[in-house]
Amino acid sequence: MWTRILARATRSVAGARNCSSIHQRISNPIFFKIPKSSFPQILYNPRFFATDSTLTLDDELPQLSPDSSENGGDRQRVDEGDTYAEGDTYEIDVDKLESVLRLLQTSADGSFESCLDDMDLTLHQQLVTKVIENPLVLGENLIRFFRWAWSERSLEVTTPMVESLVLAICGNDARKKEAYSLWDLVKEIGEKESGILNVRILNDLILCFSRLVKGKAALEVFDKFEAFQCVPDADTYYITIEALCRRRAYDWACGVCEKMVDAQALPDGEKVGAILSWLCKGKKAKEAHGVYVVAMEKGKRPPMSTVSFLVGKLCGEDETVKLALDMLEDIPEENRERAIKPFMAVVRALCRIKEVDKAKELLANMIKDGPPPGNDVFNFIVTAYSRAGEVGKALETMKLMESRGLRPDVYTYTSLASGYSNGGEMEEARKILAEAKEKRVKLGPMMFHTLIRGYCKLERFDEALNLFSEMKNYGVRPSVDEYEKLIQSLCLKALDWETAEKLHEEMKENGLHLKGITRGLIRSVKELEKEVVEGESITAVA
Repeated sequence: MWTRILARATRSVAGARNCSSIHQRISNPIFFKIPKSSFPQILYNPRFFATDSTLTLDDELPQLSPDSSENGGDRQRVDEGDTYAEGDTYEIDVDKLESVLRLLQTSADGSFESCLDDMDLTLHQQLVTKVIENPLVLGENLIRFFRWAWSERSLEVTTPMVESLVLAICGNDARKKEAYSLWDLVKEIGEKESGILNVRILNDLILCFSRLVKGKAALEVFDKFEAFQCVPDADTYYITIEALCRRRAYDWACGVCEKMVDAQALPDGEKVGAILSWLCKGKKAKEAHGVYVVAMEKGKRPPMSTVSFLVGKLCGEDETVKLALDMLEDIPEENRERAIKPFMAVVRALCRIKEVDKAKELLANMIKDGPPPGNDVFNFIVTAYSRAGEVGKALETMKLMESRGLRPDVYTYTSLASGYSNGGEMEEARKILAEAKEKRVKLGPMMFHTLIRGYCKLERFDEALNLFSEMKNYGVRPSVDEYEKLIQSLCLKALDWETAEKLHEEMKENGLHLKGITRGLIRSVKELEKEVVEGESITAVA
């Protein structure tokens, strides 16, 4: 009671002098007896004293112990307000706290723990918390101090203390050595102290290892959840998968995804989209589709860009094309008009695996509900039907294309001509060529090459040569492939080395080079014919 009266009297005197009580405390000479050092003084840390704005007349001044006034202020204590014993209040010894901080702010050496022992500290949760919260303490020393306090001095560890320690180390740019030392300490605490660790502590550790690209260490923390009586939440699975994918450990990431799906603990749609993208980049599109299905069932729709990316990856493998086709049904109507990329990828993949009729059905759905198909979609189907020998269906698709207001291009006509040429219907193929010319389509070498190859296959070399000349007159420059194909056909089937030789000379004039094996073929046919002629002459003379 006398202490309270003394405190109020002191405050009244301070008010009469038009200065705050905190100024009275700071002006007290005992505050300036702390030895100076190169490290920040605890006195100037705002965590350890009040301000005028926070101090009111109803607040009590910190109580000074009788010893401090009698000894000229050799020791100043700050009341922390925590119950230390029955009827007592724990007070932090500022001098010893500053001594600890000075030690922890220097490089660690072998005498670190012995220096702490020599300080004769009375450890309390408040003191340890103050040390942890100081931003200038080296992370490695902070871990060693916490381990020393817990193992050597039997400090009663609490969950908030461990949370503060993990946040202090992992909240900054932790080094690899500090992260592993912290995990060893936390793991030891979890094994010896029941109920101390929680999900937040372990998640912070996983996130720290993820930043350091240490996926295996992050997985080790994840695997300890059950042993530490913690239940992983959605963020736990997300950051663990992220850590593993950063390390490109996609097989382990798929294992964590399976546990996430089994636990029905999926994060929000944006994070689900990130998981799908990581798995797709690791060539795990099928596993990503499994996560996608569960996410859609839970109403956690990933972004449209991720859906498009996943569809494209599923279309890359023949066995997963139908999964991509099913995903198109999940695209909302308001997004279909802008979703041409995934639809086009599925049409192309269906044509590749020779499911052309299904591609045609998808085309009809696109015409009806969107997105509106373009030339590429129609050309995929026309080409697939032409290669399958179903030129009639290819023509129907081209007519449907024209009815949509789209103009068939060189790829459309080339595919149709190739279909007729492969079937030996060269007259129909020439009609396609004539129609393309009539509609002023810019033709390329492929169209003429297709027809020349068809004529050579039927050994109609005169028509092949005529088309070759027509090609040059049309302004299309023959490539080496056209010359090669025609020369080989003339030598092997017609034995016409003279025409082949003329074409070779023409190639030289145009700056094109014939392969050595084809040049040798011309010489061989020429020598063979010469031998035949000489043999016939000898026979005639005989």
